[in-house]
Amino acid sequence: MEPLWKLVYLLEPSSLTLFLTAIMVSYASASRALNHGKEMERNRDLSEASITLDRSQALMIPIMSSCSLLLMFYLFSTVSQLLTAFTAVASVSALYFCFSPYIAQIKSKFGLSDPHISRCCTKSFTRFQGLLLVFCIGLVVAWLVSGNWILNNFLGVSLCVAFVSHVRLQNIKICAMLLICLFVYDIFWVFYSERFFGANVMVSVATQQASNPVHTVANSLSLPGLQFITKKLELPVKIVFPRNMLGGSMLGNNVSDYMMLGLGDMAIPSMLLALVLCFDHRKSQNSNNASELQSPTGIKYFRHALFGYAFGLFSALAAGILTRSPQPALLYLVPCTLGPVIFLSWMKDELGELWEGNPLTVNEKNPAAEP
Repeated sequence: MEPLWKLVYLLEPSSLTLFLTAIMVSYASASRALNHGKEMERNRDLSEASITLDRSQALMIPIMSSCSLLLMFYLFSTVSQLLTAFTAVASVSALYFCFSPYIAQIKSKFGLSDPHISRCCTKSFTRFQGLLLVFCIGLVVAWLVSGNWILNNFLGVSLCVAFVSHVRLQNIKICAMLLICLFVYDIFWVFYSERFFGANVMVSVATQQASNPVHTVANSLSLPGLQFITKKLELPVKIVFPRNMLGGSMLGNNVSDYMMLGLGDMAIPSMLLALVLCFDHRKSQNSNNASELQSPTGIKYFRHALFGYAFGLFSALAAGILTRSPQPALLYLVPCTLGPVIFLSWMKDELGELWEGNPLTVNEKNPAAEP
């Protein structure tokens, strides 16, 4: 155990930036999930609004995650180029999803025309959508060529936001089941996997760099400019910040050269945040007081869960510094986010409603207001 004064390392630019980035990503993911649900309802496109996990699907997530972890542990070098290609395609889609609302706002604010240029999969495709798609592809290509850690983080954040918006939880019961299972999953693979597999499986997978298929193709075709294409890539399954943030665009090979946080440590708690934010919104919509959402008691569960996430993340970072060993972040994040929500809802006599969920949509209107 390190002396407590070493907690001053939490004030390093890399630690502070990681801490603030994770909180902002969690907040943005939950907010985007709420807005996406309302957009789909307005467009009467509920079939594509989200995938709502049931109990069996929630239980399968830790099992499938463990299988994927072992697959990458033993066969990462074999499948790394395929993983990179798949990640690149998914990142284009996620970036497009994240930028689309801002493009719509710009068009609305300035009254810009957006003519249709074609139809794709029975849906119209406009000029701005085409430009946005080209821009997103350009960002992913830039990441494939340079391996820049900022672009890596940018893609990772977009994947997190898109995942939380499209994969949702029905109620706190299923949410608690998922979080507790992943709580055990994270502890086992970080603390105990070395006893069974001879190495820390989670850390080994998280710190491996994937082969760059763009470099492989360019090398086989003897294309010019090969020296400008990075051979290895950090996949955007985590956000990373080099301790020397101003020292260059590439990460060092040593794990101690940078701070990192897995996307799951943001996405999984953000699913809970999205759930309680939708619950707060629905309660506000059903209230006779139209200003309740802006009142101090308006977004009560979301605010407490977000504060709990910040406290849990701080605890995880502090524990990593004091023990000088990797920490399963969900060990701290799950109790600090799920605990306040359950306790507060029990105090407010709303635990039953949160526990079983409600089939009403996030954009529900007060029945009394209907004609």
